[in-house]
Amino acid sequence: MFPKLLLFHITALLSVNTLVRGANLGQWGPLIEFPLVPVAAALLHDTGELLVWSAYSTDTFGPTISGQTQTAIYNPATGAVTKKTITNTQHDMFCPGISVDFTGRIMVTGGDTAAKTSIYDVTGNDWIAAPDMKIPRGYQASAILSDGRTFVIGGSWSGGIGGKNGEIYDPTKNSWSLLPGCPVAPMLTADNAGVFRQDNHGWLFAWKNGYVFQAGPSKHMNWYGTTGSGSQTAAGLRASDTDSMAGNAIMYDAVAGKILTVGGAPDYNGSRATRNAHVITIGTPGSTPSVVQINTMWYARAFSNGVVLPDGKVFITGGQTFTDPFTDNNAILTPELWDPTTTKFVKMASNQTPRTYHSVGLLMQDGTVFAGGGGLCGSCHTNHLDGQFYSPPYLFASDGVTRATRPAISSLSATTVKIGGSITVTMAGAVNSFSLIRMASTTHTVNTDQRCIPLTPTVSGLKYTIMVPGDAGVALPGYWMLFALDSAGVPSLAKTVLITL
Repeated sequence: MFPKLLLFHITALLSVNTLVRGANLGQWGPLIEFPLVPVAAALLHDTGELLVWSAYSTDTFGPTISGQTQTAIYNPATGAVTKKTITNTQHDMFCPGISVDFTGRIMVTGGDTAAKTSIYDVTGNDWIAAPDMKIPRGYQASAILSDGRTFVIGGSWSGGIGGKNGEIYDPTKNSWSLLPGCPVAPMLTADNAGVFRQDNHGWLFAWKNGYVFQAGPSKHMNWYGTTGSGSQTAAGLRASDTDSMAGNAIMYDAVAGKILTVGGAPDYNGSRATRNAHVITIGTPGSTPSVVQINTMWYARAFSNGVVLPDGKVFITGGQTFTDPFTDNNAILTPELWDPTTTKFVKMASNQTPRTYHSVGLLMQDGTVFAGGGGLCGSCHTNHLDGQFYSPPYLFASDGVTRATRPAISSLSATTVKIGGSITVTMAGAVNSFSLIRMASTTHTVNTDQRCIPLTPTVSGLKYTIMVPGDAGVALPGYWMLFALDSAGVPSLAKTVLITL
């Protein structure tokens, strides 16, 4: 028989758990074991599978550089995980830049093998080698431009320190070229480790007319032009924000040019993270953006992940309050959901597995969020060879327990649409709105591919016509997830749509 005091504690705990679940804070699924630490991740457009990779080893990185990468593919339909060691490109793809191009290929640049470029061809289900970059790099940022080329800048973690100015890859010519007019110096932070850290993990956003907006992590923002030999224009400070290394920047409304920035720390190592949050609104390339400081997060975070959801809200998960790589010290287990209407953050259901340095987060086609990884430090105690799926509140009824009935897309008039074109969506029942979210890739808190386009349809019965924005800098060509949302904000399963020039 249980003592009365123990019975009281058990009853109280059950009551608290019921209250939390009833508050509709979403739910975490069970741990999924991987054969490696998923330090980088990308969504495959043809199958909806998740591609992840670590380094030359499953649970550690350098100093051994063997020209190979450990990868795995998770199939959400079956739960199967398939491991494969990639050797044919002679590229250790740890700490790279990643972008998903117009055809859905995943382009991986630099990292441990600092000059290499490897491309995952989704159609052929294989990796192919592309030409080496002109400047070896690691921890650089990468962005696909509105014309289909790839821009990279920064990256002194690997391949030499300093001078990591911009360069560009042209898929038509299959070649890299330098952009001397795109200097990295204006976007450096004041990190206490010097240039080795100061040019890491740039927050890059492809925009109109081939421009790239650099929103951080430096408190100094910049525009980079990519025509000719390139150009750079200062875009002011991110209000009163500090340098925010290992923070997050998410384009939650591409039509309005709106970017949420959260957290980060002044220094990569040994620095207190912030709770800071700002909304940046960009417009004409080269112009000074609007920056508004908004309600702070509940928790200070660095090394967290930010994921935009089909309803335009942003899910922030993981991180730690003090930058201390390869530890789970000061880990934040409670995620937050940001609402762009109220600009407030709300605490969500807590997770029991820390996701700090070397963790990832990505939106899936069923509207859940994958969160995984952390560590990659060999014999340390913070290697997380696993991941979980989080089901946001919109997948539940108001009691937070019962699964919501989801709207269903019956058919699309087309699965390929040009910039400025339209698609007619036939629904099984009435819905209120639609959104497009670009297929994404991420590593080390950086996800330059994800962006959300909210869509208001023209309605005729159960047929809804949606218009794709007419600017390739906004509706960046490539593969997107199309969601329909009902009056309660419940999203459908996504349909895959290819936007072309």
